[in-house]
Amino acid sequence: MIETTDFSKSEQYTLSIRLSTDGFSFSVFNPLSKEQLPVLNYPTIGTLSLTANLKNAFKDVEWLGYKYRRVNILLANKRFTFIPLDFFEDEQAETVFYHNHPTRENETVLYNILHKNNIVVLFGIDKSCYHFLREQFPECKFYSQASPVIDFLAIKSRLGNSRKMYAYLHKHSMEVYCFERGRLLLANSYPCKGTTDRVYYLLYIWKQLGFEQERDELHLTGTLDDKSELLPQLHTFIQQVFVLNPAENLDIQAIITCE
Repeated sequence: MIETTDFSKSEQYTLSIRLSTDGFSFSVFNPLSKEQLPVLNYPTIGTLSLTANLKNAFKDVEWLGYKYRRVNILLANKRFTFIPLDFFEDEQAETVFYHNHPTRENETVLYNILHKNNIVVLFGIDKSCYHFLREQFPECKFYSQASPVIDFLAIKSRLGNSRKMYAYLHKHSMEVYCFERGRLLLANSYPCKGTTDRVYYLLYIWKQLGFEQERDELHLTGTLDDKSELLPQLHTFIQQVFVLNPAENLDIQAIITCE
């Protein structure tokens, strides 16, 4: 349990923080023992800003104020886009990002370079939140949630000869990542109000990419509250449907694995 962890050794640990409108998640990993402690989920207050919620979390969770070997900040939202690495220029990051997303005041545009997949992930973060976290952890690394997930799934997708689709489900949205033997075919985010939306988007993408009904695979992860309804509907059209184990906190596992 996190409560019994010896934080006098925190400078040996990795702290991962996921920021989402659905709430925050905090995880501590000891790379020496390969031990990952249980993820602490922290509810946010909808009427408060992201930064105000973060300040509350740092007041309530004492060990967030300790020093760590490495600190990862994961942004779990739909404000990300991609550009091929060959066409990427640092000074054009903001221009490209706002070509795909509405402009927001008080936002900083960051990026992650995924060399193994030859793409750059551009993403936005609230500027006040960015500066607050920099004050707490000057050496912290910022990531779009999509970045470590793509690197992690690209490795998993190389197993076997089938093409693979991975759906990362959230309460009101879903990210879909498709691969062919480690090569990224598609990565996108979709708004989903319920099971019907999820089934529609997954089957539409499956058809558009020409995936085979009996041979290719669909893997689900994330929030699976509607699993009993979702799986039967998908099995009607796709034979190979699986739930990743464990299904939750894939992004946090991925960033530790790919570190």
